[in-house]
Amino acid sequence: MMKAPKVAFFDFTCCEGCQLQVTNLGEELLELLKFLDLVEFRETMSERWDGIYDIAVIEGSITTPHDVERIRRIRQRSRTLIAYGSCATIGGVNGMKNAFDLEEILQYVYGEGARFFTTLPTRPVHEVVPVEYFVHGCPVYQPEFLEVLKCALLGIPYHVPDVAVCVECKFNENVCFYERGLTCLGPITRAGCNSWCINNGNICYGCRGMVSNPNERGFLEVLERYGVRVEFLVRRMDMYNACRILKGAGKRHGEEHTR
Repeated sequence: MMKAPKVAFFDFTCCEGCQLQVTNLGEELLELLKFLDLVEFRETMSERWDGIYDIAVIEGSITTPHDVERIRRIRQRSRTLIAYGSCATIGGVNGMKNAFDLEEILQYVYGEGARFFTTLPTRPVHEVVPVEYFVHGCPVYQPEFLEVLKCALLGIPYHVPDVAVCVECKFNENVCFYERGLTCLGPITRAGCNSWCINNGNICYGCRGMVSNPNERGFLEVLERYGVRVEFLVRRMDMYNACRILKGAGKRHGEEHTR
């Protein structure tokens, strides 16, 4: 009889909301546990594993020298790595720090205690170690997380949709927020969440990152039609996509944003 694969969850700089999404799976999680051996998951258990992980699931961005050392150790012990949540996959909210001088940020956050802390420009996990699978979103969309985890367990690829959230939004027959007088990032944000936020009456904030080849001309026409300034959109994109927008920011501090 084959042994169940060893699976572990780890968190770095994040709010741990994606881990809560996993625990909130309830009965679906219990069913999944029949096929894997959960050896580490700080949100739900205190046990630790000193062997090899078949799958390591990583939440959070890399923001300190300690983070860099720790993620490299986890990578060395993992056959497969899944980055899940915006912080891990695109840098997320933490990436906004990259727009400022790091020493100033330390002083602003810690005051007189700043000398006891160190920080680096925020990076998503794949810019520090290789990653096999990505689950975007803040927090992750539970059905997609389950799909990716199943793919990882079976050793088959999962291809993140590279079309705009608007595609899913149309399938779900939502009225466009631009028609309601609100600004939405769906036209340039990658799909895969089944337009989750829009379905529930909220705009898209771009937490899944940008599509690789957005329809810039079409989107600019939309902005012009509804009187939305591009600068306003860029500031809104900063909330989750600052690491991509400010890719070169780390060079000012002697830290490249690539491995």
